[in-house]
Amino acid sequence: MTIERAVAADAGEILTVQRAAYVSEAQLYGDPYIPPLVESLEQLRKAIETGVVLKALDGGRIVGAVRGQLSGTTCLVGRLVVAPDRQGQGLGTALLAALHEQVPEATAFDLFTGHLSEGNLRLYRRLGYRATRRERMDDHLTLIHLRRQPDRSPPPR
Repeated sequence: MTIERAVAADAGEILTVQRAAYVSEAQLYGDPYIPPLVESLEQLRKAIETGVVLKALDGGRIVGAVRGQLSGTTCLVGRLVVAPDRQGQGLGTALLAALHEQVPEATAFDLFTGHLSEGNLRLYRRLGYRATRRERMDDHLTLIHLRRQPDRSPPPR
């Protein structure tokens, strides 16, 4: 598997992986209209052109992706997706680690996930993300916002 920067021509395949990956989230929250499922191809192309979008490739197949958008010195992380048949194999961890490396100027990485998404929360906590706030969206969804601040201390002598 390799991880590299996505290009606009990858948008269709990334969108397919994204929709497949988010079906379980839609079912978990009882909402088939969550933003990752209704995002358009044009919106995804724009994200690729204006931010950092990484793709995970297995042979010629895109099996995962993640987005980062610098806002000041904070990288806003979004749409971490892994094809359902490849989940649980470390691709999400690899994609986030690659994003952290691709945006070295970021002093923090921020993301959010739903309160019922235990697998996502475990992954983010394992990678050093800590909850900063909860945001109640409606009766069935509370977003948990998390932040990771890279260790910028000098290496030990």
